Amino acid sequence: MIVGIGTDLCDIRRIQATLTRKGERFAEKVLGPEELLVYRQRTARVPARGLRYLATRFAAKEAFSKAIGLGMRWPMTWRHVQVLNAASGRPEISLRGDLLPWFDARGWKAHVTVTDEVDHALAFVVVETLAP
Repeated sequence: MIVGIGTDLCDIRRIQATLTRKGERFAEKVLGPEELLVYRQRTARVPARGLRYLATRFAAKEAFSKAIGLGMRWPMTWRHVQVLNAASGRPEISLRGDLLPWFDARGWKAHVTVTDEVDHALAFVVVETLAP
């Protein structure tokens, strides 16, 4: 059974403006440790790819916070949610910190998809219960 749906549309130009103002601190605030490594690798190769990666992760975390009904309040934090790619390339939600036991106690599973095009990044999250 679906317990929550969240979506977020992010203007990549807004993410770029924030990076220009705050520098790498912004990426460090939004991204978890594994995401930060990918972001830095992509940025080093092609800065636009790093920017798009950051924007899709930002959108996914916003969408996830809506799907679980908390918004950005404890135990939901930017760094407690990571969107990592499976070997197949499919994005997957990975939780940590206090959010992991909070989420697991409810018997939920999250599904995420992300995309970007020119100036926008979009994420869609569905949270379902595993119990019938």
